[in-house]
Amino acid sequence: MSPAEDVRGVWQEFRETRDPALRNRLVLQYAPLVKYVAGRLRTRLPDSVDPDDLVSDGVLGLMDAIERFEPDRGLSFQTFAVPRIRGAIIDGMRSMDFVPRSVRDKLRVVHRAQLALEEQLGRTPDDVEVAAEAGIPVQQLRDLLKQSSSSHANLDDFDLADEFSTAAEQVVEEGDVSASLMRVVEELSERDRIIIALYYFEGLTLAEIGQVLGVTESRVSQVHRRVTMSLRSRLVELT
Repeated sequence: MSPAEDVRGVWQEFRETRDPALRNRLVLQYAPLVKYVAGRLRTRLPDSVDPDDLVSDGVLGLMDAIERFEPDRGLSFQTFAVPRIRGAIIDGMRSMDFVPRSVRDKLRVVHRAQLALEEQLGRTPDDVEVAAEAGIPVQQLRDLLKQSSSSHANLDDFDLADEFSTAAEQVVEEGDVSASLMRVVEELSERDRIIIALYYFEGLTLAEIGQVLGVTESRVSQVHRRVTMSLRSRLVELT
């Protein structure tokens, strides 16, 4: 009996019996999927994140996928499982605190300064005004905000990637997930399309995309945020 036939036999028996031992055999069979997804996510996370934690959370997602998989829908198990593995890892990351306590304390001071200035000025204060109110140099303020936003931006990006996968699964019951995603992306303007393609499909950072397009990283970040909001709306329409 070939390995593929053996796996099909395990699947069939598991669907009939729901035997935990058979489920564990399937977990071992598809464990490389967890390592692959965890490895891709790990590249966008702080160095403090333990890769073993990502794998552990991913295994929970794999087990859930095995329990829920319905081959009659026409999807391959890999296509069905990857979004659930990613989702389990992201849920695990949300319980972590990527921002050091010292940074959180300084951010609280900055936040209080922003609120006080908004009340006094009747408008949104600029960085110079907030830094003066908080009693810190302007560059330190910008570094703090960048460190905080980058930690949360990673999870926002993961959310969008999961929405891509979920929408593709619902819109295209069979076949090519990437083709489904590209149909959504192709509705964007040329520059927006380039930014999304370079970021999500080629793996470039925002800074690298800025170098390619000849604009600042800040400008790319602004466009990226606007485009992701537009894509979310379009994906909601598709689903």
